[in-house]
Amino acid sequence: MNNQTKKVVLNGLMIALVCIATMAIQIPIPGTNGYVNIGDSVIFISSILFGPISGMLAGGIGSALADLLSGYTHWALFTLVIKGCEGYIVGLILTKSNTILKNTSGVLIGMVFMVFGYFIAGSILEGSFIVAARSIPSNIIQGTVSIVLAIPLSHSLSNVKYVKSLKI
Repeated sequence: MNNQTKKVVLNGLMIALVCIATMAIQIPIPGTNGYVNIGDSVIFISSILFGPISGMLAGGIGSALADLLSGYTHWALFTLVIKGCEGYIVGLILTKSNTILKNTSGVLIGMVFMVFGYFIAGSILEGSFIVAARSIPSNIIQGTVSIVLAIPLSHSLSNVKYVKSLKI
């Protein structure tokens, strides 16, 4: 399989995995009319293993698709930008080396960007910073759970010979 085909297939797979992970487990948050999910863990894994472009595509498109398919269409454009930037930032930070400590700091920065991005987006949609602030705790929980899942999984996957061959 040539390199371009490998990139397209891998990015499509990661987009689908983010969408599925986001939709498969949705814990509703009544105060915000939103939900907590584990899609960020797949965004982090994609960014750590395959770099900023894969992380950006998987995060932005996969999460926006999940919003569209879950009835949160008003969030889809914000999600496309926020999650895409989250994946890109994490992948960019981790381009040179992937140690567990560096991975953890990279995904923490990505999580902070996500929480801040949804706070700003919520302020725009809700028309109030105070109302939007209600989503901060649930977004922190979502990011933290995703980090706890992504770090050991990406570390284990990075040692698999086949995954190493997929580096694009």
